[in-house]
Amino acid sequence: MNPRVLAIVGPTASGKSALAVSVAVRLGSAEVVSTDSMQVYRGMDVGTATPTLDEQGGVRHHLLDVWEPSHAVTVAEFQSEARSAIDDAAGRGAVPIVVGGSGLYVSAVLDDLRFPGTEPEVRQRLEDELAEHGPAAMHARLAAADPAAAEAILPTNGRRIVRALEVVEITGGPFAASLPEPTAVYPGPRVGLDIPRDVLDRRIAERVQRMWGDGFVDEVRRLRAQGLAETPTASRALGYSQVLALLAGEISDQQARQSTIDATRKFARRQQRWFRRDTRITWLPYDAPRLVDDVIAVWGSDTST
Repeated sequence: MNPRVLAIVGPTASGKSALAVSVAVRLGSAEVVSTDSMQVYRGMDVGTATPTLDEQGGVRHHLLDVWEPSHAVTVAEFQSEARSAIDDAAGRGAVPIVVGGSGLYVSAVLDDLRFPGTEPEVRQRLEDELAEHGPAAMHARLAAADPAAAEAILPTNGRRIVRALEVVEITGGPFAASLPEPTAVYPGPRVGLDIPRDVLDRRIAERVQRMWGDGFVDEVRRLRAQGLAETPTASRALGYSQVLALLAGEISDQQARQSTIDATRKFARRQQRWFRRDTRITWLPYDAPRLVDDVIAVWGSDTST
């Protein structure tokens, strides 16, 4: 039987990471398994808000800084690595706390999502169309074919758009990420942080300004020297594509900041829509006065096996 898992989900900048650490400390024996699709890349720390050692609070974290940005991590690969981390933590008697805002990755780890193989001819044709028409047009095509999958994938992420369209064409059905009633692989409660849109918008803007103050441009400059601009996935991450454009002289610093804020807010809307469809999530106010107690109460009252 698979171990029980506590999942904490919600949009970016809602406070998931800090909450997970506080809950882990209170539980006494718990470990955090990140399901952030970009925190897995080494060196991409400021722009992805990867928790620092101080912010990790002595709690063991998994799936942070695992691969080089040059490695295009697949969802199936991430799924395998995260599940190994969950089983490893549980095997040592710790409560695995899965934390994330990437809906596809959370679902891939916790639910029975299976990913079909690839067909080179279909993939090549779609990649050729991507090169010709651009990611925005391909994303619009995906939105028409599979709206749920389109919500989970950034409009700038051509590689994942192509993969989703490939699966739709190969299987004749929706991308695996859009299964309406996924079956859980790991029992246990899922807690979502409910945060008003205006508050979230303000926090996102504050986070982006803080990223700049923490040396985000220097981080991207260093990664660019290591070939970030040529990577198929990492270079498309929120903020990174904007700063790459800044460093290339295509936009101003202020434009890069505002574009990052705008793109992150749009992404947060998609995150919220994705998680709202999941009726298994127990929603708690992000600013509840006893939020840690509330989460632990949900964990204790859950009887799923």
